Amino acid sequence: MYESRWAKGLMTCGLLWFMWAIALAPTNKLYQQGLVLFIWVPTLFVAWSARALIAQVWQTQRVLCLALIGLATWALISWSWSEAPLREAKTMAYIALFILSFPILANGRPERVVRLLQWGGLGLALIALVAMVRFYFVLGHGWTERLEGLGQLAHPILGAYAIGVACVWMLHWVPQGRGMKMLWLVALGLLGGFVVLTQSRGAAVALLLTVLAMPLWRRDRRTVMLAIAGLIGAGVVFWYMQALMLERGSSYRPEIFMASVEMIKSHFWTGLGLGMRYHVTSVGLTFDHSHNLFTSVGIVYGLPGLIFWSVAWFSVLFYAWRARTTVLGQGVIGVWVFSMLAMQFDAASLLDSPRAEWFITWLPVALATLLTFKKASIDACDKISRFP
Repeated sequence: MYESRWAKGLMTCGLLWFMWAIALAPTNKLYQQGLVLFIWVPTLFVAWSARALIAQVWQTQRVLCLALIGLATWALISWSWSEAPLREAKTMAYIALFILSFPILANGRPERVVRLLQWGGLGLALIALVAMVRFYFVLGHGWTERLEGLGQLAHPILGAYAIGVACVWMLHWVPQGRGMKMLWLVALGLLGGFVVLTQSRGAAVALLLTVLAMPLWRRDRRTVMLAIAGLIGAGVVFWYMQALMLERGSSYRPEIFMASVEMIKSHFWTGLGLGMRYHVTSVGLTFDHSHNLFTSVGIVYGLPGLIFWSVAWFSVLFYAWRARTTVLGQGVIGVWVFSMLAMQFDAASLLDSPRAEWFITWLPVALATLLTFKKASIDACDKISRFP
């Protein structure tokens, strides 16, 4: 049943909806309803028929699966003292279905998902262009103002994270054909330009360090040249924008981190519980969250939740590193590295409804499940994803 045309069609639309509607859907509610229709319902409907694929993920990525189950179980236990609404617990089922949809959609051919991500990156580049034209030319904002994206990407930091991770997977997964490569090059410039114009230092640093680190897992001359070009480009950008980059200082990040650690200590074992919202008070100011995903998990879910999430997250790197000789493995490593760096600066949403943070939390985890297929299937990605 999972091989039927209707299931593949809906789930294909679902992945594209996930990437594009984050900016184009007029409301977050409509965005989530689209995910329900295109991803969650078909995945739930065909899950039993695809149990062999799910079992393969379980057998080959046991640590990741057990850590995610442990995280979900502990979060449900913590719900008992948080007294949050029932919908907070429902989100974990959505996350599970999102992750399972990737191996089911791929069905032993991960290049299917890679190709969709390539098209998704091109679409996000077009969205970035529209956002820049709208912000600077239609609305008339000055070039020194922080660019705001469309829809849920309007937040300069979260928008930069979602666009930045797309830039990373486009760097690793290059389409074939001269015309497509030219289009890819233009898209790459638009995605990188969007990140720079948002003036999100966390996203820019994460993108730069990912590019500089790429030769560690992609050892060829072109990757080294790309890293050198990235370093030179970053120097030029910093030279022209140093006043804008430095005027905000550290944005109280060290002070927020220390205050967050104290909050973790006050609820060390239990955390605040699933669905609980919190504020961090430091230097006489109140902040909406801890601006760091790991400290946020520690505050809400305590030490057990932090351990489960850390094991799950770092197991993604472990499985991807084992496949680093493949284009698929290299792309997952790149996405993981960018996400790991990005979530240190301004991510604070883990077990929440779909939003921009999913691009740097659950998308890397879902992509890792594609590494469960046989090496011959993973190597097939090389045919559509390699440096020109």
